[in-house]
Amino acid sequence: MGENEHAPKGRVPGTVPGTGPGEPMEKKDLRIAELERERDEYLDSLQRLKAEFDNFRKRTARESAAQSARASEALVKELLPVLDDLERALVAAEDHEEAKLEEGVRLVHRALADVLVRAGLSEIETGGAFDPHVHEALLAQPVEGAEPGSVVEVIQKGYRLGDRVLRPARVVVAQ
Repeated sequence: MGENEHAPKGRVPGTVPGTGPGEPMEKKDLRIAELERERDEYLDSLQRLKAEFDNFRKRTARESAAQSARASEALVKELLPVLDDLERALVAAEDHEEAKLEEGVRLVHRALADVLVRAGLSEIETGGAFDPHVHEALLAQPVEGAEPGSVVEVIQKGYRLGDRVLRPARVVVAQ
């Protein structure tokens, strides 16, 4: 098989499509110039698209960081009154006023819990059967009257933020 047998009919190997061997050199040069111009337009378009995408990615990252900062600011703003209540409880402790100290700590606990509930925090239920998706078994022990696989003691409460588990409840499970 010769070299020319693979080339399409009417085409000489090593020539630009659309330019035949009988065409004058000027016409070939014009066709090459046209193809180069088209190539350059595509390259320019691709480079612009790449730059636009880079700008989009950077803008999205900036907006995400700004939104995160605003969310943190809102949470801290809501926690400031809790900090004030805690400071008042500490002042009461310095004065050895145990009743006021206990009342102050309860007030702070309630205020903090309210802020966290408004932010979407909820406590994980621990009554009933052990659920490995929301519970972490620290110990399994035999317990009279308890059904095997049921939660019998909560060592540390677990919490969800929306539908995501922030911290599983640490529990003791009956064998």
